Amino acid sequence: MTMTITNAQSPELQGYLRADGRKGIRNVVAVAYLVECAHHVAREIVAQFRPAFDAFDDPAREQEPPVHLIGFPGCYPNSYAEKMMERLTTHPNVGAVLFVSLGCESMNKHHLVDAVRASGRPAHVLTIQEKGGTRSTIQNGLDWVREARETLGRQQKVPMALDELIVGTICGGSDGTSGITANPAVGRAFDALVEAGAACVFEETGELVGCEYHMEKRAARPELGREIVACVAKAARYYSILGHGSFAVGNADGGLTTQEEKSLGAYAKSGASPIVGIVKPGDIPPTGGLYLLDVVPDGEPRFGFPNISDNAEIAELIACGAHVILFTTGRGSVVGSAISPVIKVCANPTTYRNLAGDMDVDAGRILEGRATLDEVGREVFDVTVAVAAGAPSKSEALGHQEFILTYKTFEPVGPACLPAGAAARNVVEIALQ
Repeated sequence: MTMTITNAQSPELQGYLRADGRKGIRNVVAVAYLVECAHHVAREIVAQFRPAFDAFDDPAREQEPPVHLIGFPGCYPNSYAEKMMERLTTHPNVGAVLFVSLGCESMNKHHLVDAVRASGRPAHVLTIQEKGGTRSTIQNGLDWVREARETLGRQQKVPMALDELIVGTICGGSDGTSGITANPAVGRAFDALVEAGAACVFEETGELVGCEYHMEKRAARPELGREIVACVAKAARYYSILGHGSFAVGNADGGLTTQEEKSLGAYAKSGASPIVGIVKPGDIPPTGGLYLLDVVPDGEPRFGFPNISDNAEIAELIACGAHVILFTTGRGSVVGSAISPVIKVCANPTTYRNLAGDMDVDAGRILEGRATLDEVGREVFDVTVAVAAGAPSKSEALGHQEFILTYKTFEPVGPACLPAGAAARNVVEIALQ
């Protein structure tokens, strides 16, 4: 069952037009450290621009471009990390980028700054070893960010339609209520967004073990169905080698009984729309429709667990172009994200009452008979549109900017994974770079 969104119901948004034709719902100045040794300097630069918790109550402050901290801690080369950093710093929600380098890390800062400038955004790199150390680099960074904010503050918004949105979803802190309330409510919202032409991305294959043949039946093409089955099989094998599945102690404490129960609950977030493609971290969906994000690395396990926390997965959804992230939780989570706002959909009514200040939608009303699944699904859709139109999510208003990027390795997606046409071929070509 899906919710029907008519043309009369479809709101028009406004966004920041980028040189590649994409539009952002935020105009963030990203400060990106390129190795852990530069983390402190970058953090100190960002700290000078953090708004007070009540900043969103002040209309004048709402117009100031926010400054967000992202980064990569590793010193050794990794093509996944470099691709992720390039996609994140050219994300449509990002208006300008300051890279902070120590000077001897492996991340290719010159390529990154050139890529951001080529995308039409202001970009600059500061190298601590060449700028006189901590104090001098921080001061240089503060000066550059102030100028970038002034430039971005003069940028005008343009009309933006729902079919220009990319929305991601993730679950974290799942419990026995997640698969009954919040996850299927997000599935209803996904169906409505897909109907309106948006691209929607769900993951994670490690939490979908057992659901692969259900997804195969929903695949838009037989060859895509086979790729979905192989994708989940890869995840199952990866976790088996590690000796640990995606079923955590906290899930059991929250009332989940088996991996299968958790998988079915996570699967509910995808809704009922046809699955039109598979993407990997950093691949941008070439069309509207529903996509599966494969977050499990290719090859033999080399870098440990596929993702060490929910925020690593959020970063991957954002690298795929997601403007907004729908985060379902039963036990409760307070994290947000840099770059793209996170909307919390709370599955458990008790958790919602305890953490109401961090939750955007109370899906637990379904359990208590205070709302239907369709009604909560419609609310998730409406909140998504409101946040895309500029309203802050709870985590955004509280100043949450969690971010994690680690090591992984991926092969490019094959042609069977993407819709046919020139746009899909372009994504494959990008993935091969």
